[in-house]
Amino acid sequence: MASQDWFDKDFYKVLEVSKDVTPADLKKQYRKLARQFHPDSNPGDAAAEAKFKEISEAHSVLADPEQRKEYDQIRAMGSGARFTAGGQGQGGGFEDVFGGMFGGGRGGGGANTSYSYQQGGFDDLLGGMFGGSQPGFGQPSGGFRGYGGPTRGRDVAARTTVDFLTATKGDTIKLQTSEGKTITVKIPAGVSDGQKIKLRGKGEASPDGGEAGDIVLTIAVRKHPIFERDGLNLRVNVPVTFVEATLGATIEVPTLGGEPVKLRVGAGTPSGRVLRVKGRGVDTPKGTGDLLAVVQVAVPSHLSPEARDALEAFHALEPQENPRAELLAKAHE
Repeated sequence: MASQDWFDKDFYKVLEVSKDVTPADLKKQYRKLARQFHPDSNPGDAAAEAKFKEISEAHSVLADPEQRKEYDQIRAMGSGARFTAGGQGQGGGFEDVFGGMFGGGRGGGGANTSYSYQQGGFDDLLGGMFGGSQPGFGQPSGGFRGYGGPTRGRDVAARTTVDFLTATKGDTIKLQTSEGKTITVKIPAGVSDGQKIKLRGKGEASPDGGEAGDIVLTIAVRKHPIFERDGLNLRVNVPVTFVEATLGATIEVPTLGGEPVKLRVGAGTPSGRVLRVKGRGVDTPKGTGDLLAVVQVAVPSHLSPEARDALEAFHALEPQENPRAELLAKAHE
């Protein structure tokens, strides 16, 4: 259940998006802001860290369809919605606001759900929903007065950062909750940056003996200095010398967490050609990717006089072809 501060927090404004933003655009904007304010990109910057936490909280709510729906309803109530105890045919009533949250409907539209609340009336109800002291929804009286059983504990949003190898190969890690409790989390092989893992029953305890909530854990993956993900494949740039690319050579290529493998570079290999090593990518239950070695021809920055003379002699003997001729011709099509 949402906390009371949802009334005051404009998550759409935090993420700099409109209220009708699509899930895809929301995710794109979140990743942009997360990269900008991530603590790893702003070491020692308390303001950036606070902003990162703020956008993470906003995204954890808006990215979940159910939480986003509930948040929009809560914000609508906080922006001046009117509540009356009116019966059928009266607009803006109690059932209008909460019908969508609890499955009820108005008039002849669907099930006409009624709710009983006593003592302090409507204030008691809101107090129970949002942590108030009066008995009501979420209190030890057995949930909403006369409706349903024990209350489920609240879900908790959390984040953790793992290294590239852990995200790719999978591992079991230990995390500490805000209450100081240590929990064990299994990181599946192939988890991607921004992916969420639900830890069932690890959230807040129920106040009246019901089911505990979940922890929704968002995974951030640190970048690797040479490898990057391409779906289930791993991509790495591999420098080769001009002579190796021209005449051909057998080279060593690094693998993630393993020994290097040998690859044959064919004679006349251009820069940018991709050499594939089968089965050395991300290994998941859904499939196994490959290692993609992208050839990058390294140009020497310093030449001895003898090497320069030899290169000029080669230039005099090489085919007199303009490698940009086709490019220039296509530019006028």
